[in-house]
Amino acid sequence: MTALPATPAPAPGPASAPGPASAHRSVRRLHRPALLVWAGFVLLVTGWLLWVHFAEVPAERACRGFHYSARGDLPGCGYSAFTDANNVFNFLGEALTYACVAVAAWAGGALIGRELESGTARFAWTQSVSPARWLAGRLTGAALPLAAGGGLLALVFGWVWGSDEGDLVTNWTYDRVFIPHGPLLPALLLLGLAVGALAGTALGRTLPALGAAAAVTLVTRLYLREAWLPLHGPLNGFWAVQLSATAMVLALTAAATAGAFLLLRRRAR
Repeated sequence: MTALPATPAPAPGPASAPGPASAHRSVRRLHRPALLVWAGFVLLVTGWLLWVHFAEVPAERACRGFHYSARGDLPGCGYSAFTDANNVFNFLGEALTYACVAVAAWAGGALIGRELESGTARFAWTQSVSPARWLAGRLTGAALPLAAGGGLLALVFGWVWGSDEGDLVTNWTYDRVFIPHGPLLPALLLLGLAVGALAGTALGRTLPALGAAAAVTLVTRLYLREAWLPLHGPLNGFWAVQLSATAMVLALTAAATAGAFLLLRRRAR
């Protein structure tokens, strides 16, 4: 019996370029420790803020009914700088106002600078991933959790402040209240990400990019205060100033992001 000729196997086609979803998964896998640290920070601060509202502020209200000299003898009425509601609230507010500096250092050093220095980025560019798509995947993969976490923190912080404003000895014009109490917080986090990407693409080395990104973001954060403080006069109310400041920060974020893409295109030539 004559054997039929074997059917030749189809020739393998060209490998398909990894899509955006694949790029995002690789970013999450590569920087999973940083994402876990960010998630832990968001949960910790959120829980601490809820503790201030549900536990410490009601306890301090109850203690006000007693004479000051007698409060030290009552359970839960003794003063402690580490549990005082106002101290804790101010500390958390300060920490949130400078979180953008830590984001910039991570983005400049680990997210962008380290991959350019080690050659991982150029290897990815040879695997059907363009430099622009490579940078877009890394920025998008980091921007989504930063914006979501920052938005959650701003909502919780603003809710606690609005509910306990009479018990917290502070003012909305202070940075520690003004920045975390609205969209300015996630906007500053995204600015830190964009400045980090710009420093990483410009320097291409981990430690220099980390230091430059942190320094530029810190100076920008402090300088912006001098830009939005004068707005308290012509603009009436918290939200008018908050939204104007957020618009300024987002404009800077867009400029830094565009600069990172332009520098990367030159570097990839």
